[in-house]
Amino acid sequence: MQQIYLYESMVTGYARKTMNNTHITHHPHRATIEWRIKVLSFYDRYGQEATNEAFNVSRSTIFLWKQKLKDSHGQLSSLAPASRAPKTRRKRTTDSRITDFIVKQRIDHPRLGKDKLAALLAQYCSNEDIQCPSASTVGRILLDLKAQHRLPTYDHLSMSAKTGRLLHRTIRPSLKKRRRGDYRPSVPGDLVQIDTVVKFILGIRRYCVTAIDVHGRFSFAYAYRSPSSANAADFLSKLQTVAPFEVKRVQTDNGSEFYKHFHTACEEKGLVHFWNYPRSPKMNARVERFNRTIQEEYMDAELDVMAADLEQFNHNLMNWLIWYNTERPHYSLGQISPMRYLINNFGLSNMLWTHTKYVGTQIDRRHIHLVE
Repeated sequence: MQQIYLYESMVTGYARKTMNNTHITHHPHRATIEWRIKVLSFYDRYGQEATNEAFNVSRSTIFLWKQKLKDSHGQLSSLAPASRAPKTRRKRTTDSRITDFIVKQRIDHPRLGKDKLAALLAQYCSNEDIQCPSASTVGRILLDLKAQHRLPTYDHLSMSAKTGRLLHRTIRPSLKKRRRGDYRPSVPGDLVQIDTVVKFILGIRRYCVTAIDVHGRFSFAYAYRSPSSANAADFLSKLQTVAPFEVKRVQTDNGSEFYKHFHTACEEKGLVHFWNYPRSPKMNARVERFNRTIQEEYMDAELDVMAADLEQFNHNLMNWLIWYNTERPHYSLGQISPMRYLINNFGLSNMLWTHTKYVGTQIDRRHIHLVE
């Protein structure tokens, strides 16, 4: 969220400084902040008596708002109303006999849910002459017990299809995901959407990671044998090297390849990583459309090569991407190529334009080709 600041020499310019509402557009209390700014501006111009009559705001309140601005060095969000939640809240108290019963049942039967536990508790509470909690309350008690580490934990096992051995299944840690919301890119590199195309060829799987710049439609792709997060991180490095602009934000779905190494790479490179909501491919509409194009115009004709020789497939893919980015007309860009659009509108040098063929494994950023 962007902020604007009001310094002491500008105290009388509240209204002028807040004409551009985009500075607090996404604040949940935007309307209240703007109203308080209006009151402060009115007070500075007409005084306390007129302000009290017009807005019914006391002098002490006015000075409280000004003090908040001063303490925050003019940060407008300081005018937002403070939370009214109580500082001391009630704590749930549960009969120890009920919690002990629930813990014992979960030890003996780990998969029992709140509804079944509530049914079992009904008879137990009747025998003990205590009030029986509802299923919803049992669910809350389970959360409390889990926070207190009183519920048993178990190893999650899976079987290897190759060896037949039992393996400890890794439980993915909870990750706070950042959503795109109403963010709109304004220049190339502001937002690049990334996805994975999976191909089944005679029992063989191949994974092609794709990316497209939302603003300028510059695209890149690279195929791998597995959908690991390490491969996705490798793709991100290749993308940054080959892109004729600075990549600032990336947007992906919730595929496993975009966790761990990929997300860590985003953090290390200072990139903002947006996640789609589950089962919402329309949020990645640009790259989904590019996936269709690359399959129809290139990949489907190269399936044999993709299965037999992945290096040769990527060799041919680089040549196709050069044509796609430098020659192929794009309807959304006015029937010009992405590189021509970037050069015409963003002053990129013609040094970035090339038809050099793919001849190796490293990507040269200036010439957009792979060299030995």
